Amino acid sequence: MIKTILWDFDGVILDSMKIKGDGFKELFQNYDEEYLSLMEKYHYAYGGVSRFEKIEYFHTEIIKETISEEKILQLADIFADIIEKKLHNTNNLIEESINFIKANYKKYNFHIVSGAEHKELNSLCEYFELSQYFKTINGSPTKKSILVKNVIKEYNYNHIEVILIGDAMTDYNAAKVNKIKFYGYNNIELKSYKNYIENFTRFRL
Repeated sequence: MIKTILWDFDGVILDSMKIKGDGFKELFQNYDEEYLSLMEKYHYAYGGVSRFEKIEYFHTEIIKETISEEKILQLADIFADIIEKKLHNTNNLIEESINFIKANYKKYNFHIVSGAEHKELNSLCEYFELSQYFKTINGSPTKKSILVKNVIKEYNYNHIEVILIGDAMTDYNAAKVNKIKFYGYNNIELKSYKNYIENFTRFRL
């Protein structure tokens, strides 16, 4: 019997992948289109990876330059400014997910474990008046697998009673490492896995 649901945020609760994809293109706009295209592909392929890791990846793997931790944090702040206004738009909320959360938050233990930056994530949840539905809301730079591990440990959850809902392989891997079930959503590439949510209006555990 499932008692706890861990939620990814981007692509599951908020439709923000394109906003952030466009944000990275603006952040790195002074680089060649070839590099921007590679960055865009990486962003969509690894939806659950934090902006900090993506900024580091762009430098170390795409343009082959070293980058300091300080510079990563600086660029992450600029990125946050680029996407802030667009993120705070209720039209980007995924309605069927929100309806399921509001209808079931008393039935299950809900937690958010996200690759989104921690402070920004909590600010968005407050802005959209979602905080009340979740016991904890945690984001990056802590890796998702660690966030999941910490929630299970802190609340002493039984692994067989916990699932993670996400839209990326990062979510799948975080669930697998922590030995909990994974439910894919909003990503047709995840349909090959056993548990896939086609629509929350028909979703039953």
